[in-house]
Amino acid sequence: MVNLSNSEISQSETIPTRIAPLESGDCLTRYEFEKRYVAATDIHKAELIEGVVYVASPLRFESHAEPHGNLIGWLWTYQISTPGVRLGIEPTVRLDQDNAPQPDGVLLIPQSAGGQSRVDKDDYIEGAPELVVEVAASIAAIDLHNKKNAYRRNGVLEYIVWQIFENKLDWFCLQQGEYVSQDVDTKGVIRSQVFPGLWLSITDLLTGNMKQVLSVLQEGLNSPEHEAFVQRLSGQ
Repeated sequence: MVNLSNSEISQSETIPTRIAPLESGDCLTRYEFEKRYVAATDIHKAELIEGVVYVASPLRFESHAEPHGNLIGWLWTYQISTPGVRLGIEPTVRLDQDNAPQPDGVLLIPQSAGGQSRVDKDDYIEGAPELVVEVAASIAAIDLHNKKNAYRRNGVLEYIVWQIFENKLDWFCLQQGEYVSQDVDTKGVIRSQVFPGLWLSITDLLTGNMKQVLSVLQEGLNSPEHEAFVQRLSGQ
């Protein structure tokens, strides 16, 4: 039996607990993931997907940063014309105990207007955003596999994935617990089922014609459906 003196006990109580580093491939609970992520001041983006940690690599310009900026510009234009809707860029989302993704963008409907998520006391999103957008390197990316499954299972209503190398965009809508890929209309436009007036000209986005992307979006913002949605958000 080892007996410690009072001074030794006092010294042991002051030794800080060492927090293990956060590394890709770690299998963690969300609590342990968040504790390590906060302590890892050198890591700027990490996600917990189905209990596995993914630490982001440095991001390239044309294959991520530029398309990401175009998507956010489209969403921001919608958000400023739709009072009450909230836009976030790369927020940590607490989906469940095994999933804390950090999507490229989210659109939220406030709880007062029927939204299904909230910003908790720690300033994280709790629950499933209505719309999530991700920029994926290719069809092999986690965004179209484990992450997509986590979003589906937790009730993200619409999920947009832009596959850069395939030059393809998928817009999924949650229907009876499954993601269904939305078809474009005769004009090459997809219209959101959750955010009235959020229209996207797919071909123009993929070719970088953002002027036309915003022109088509403006048509959606001028639609009666969008006007009714704004009134509902304002409680009228």
